[in-house]
Amino acid sequence: MLGRATIEQIADELLEAALTRTPVPRLSLRHPEMTVEDSYAVQQLWRRRNEAAGRRLVGRKIGLTSKAMQTATGITEPDYGAIFDDMVLETGCTVPWDRYTHPRVEVELAFVLDRDLSGPGCTLLDVLDATRYVVPALEILDSRIEMEGRTIVDTIADNAAMGAMVTGGRPARPDAVDLRWVAAILYRNQTVEETGVAAGVLDHPAAGVHWLANKLAAHGDGLKAGDTILAGSFTRPLWVYKGDTVHADYGPLGAVTCRFE
Repeated sequence: MLGRATIEQIADELLEAALTRTPVPRLSLRHPEMTVEDSYAVQQLWRRRNEAAGRRLVGRKIGLTSKAMQTATGITEPDYGAIFDDMVLETGCTVPWDRYTHPRVEVELAFVLDRDLSGPGCTLLDVLDATRYVVPALEILDSRIEMEGRTIVDTIADNAAMGAMVTGGRPARPDAVDLRWVAAILYRNQTVEETGVAAGVLDHPAAGVHWLANKLAAHGDGLKAGDTILAGSFTRPLWVYKGDTVHADYGPLGAVTCRFE
């Protein structure tokens, strides 16, 4: 377990890393005694300092929910992070590539809640009942901690590698579509790079949301009406570079596009 002074120091380092675009050395290497709870304590302090600076919390992201993502990262349990208002972009946007340290893109579904959702004991059916609509989304991953050799404590402390999200396509009520069978084709510069089906996220994308509600309850928190929840990727992360155009085709649910410049 880490002391309070060390947690504050790490949170300050991550705030500075976001400004300078210079990742800090791995926390798991510098603090081998660091636990998952320590990492969430760092993230929560980082979040509060961002809110004090004027950023507004509008939702949460869930990461590492699919075998594709767990295999790609070598991490075997889900995690979560905060989504602030300035992280939410609309389809067709131009994204400054230099804003992010290691930009990568994932294909996801975003759940927008119609009412509060909390654990313990939250179920998949509770999530579907509390959801106003589901909408296609791309997540842009960022990294304030060096990438090589990262462990779960590095990822959690780094706000679950959340950079931004791009929403688009056609919003759908959760009972209007079989969410397990929502599929997407991910293009970079007109070339298919990844494909995936939403059932790859814990067998049902809403499963990640009820996991999150129960996990937040253990930390004395919950999900609020109006929150946007990124439910987890069902493709591997795609590296993007300056000049790349990314397009995700969700079939009947439409498409999400952005360009990095």
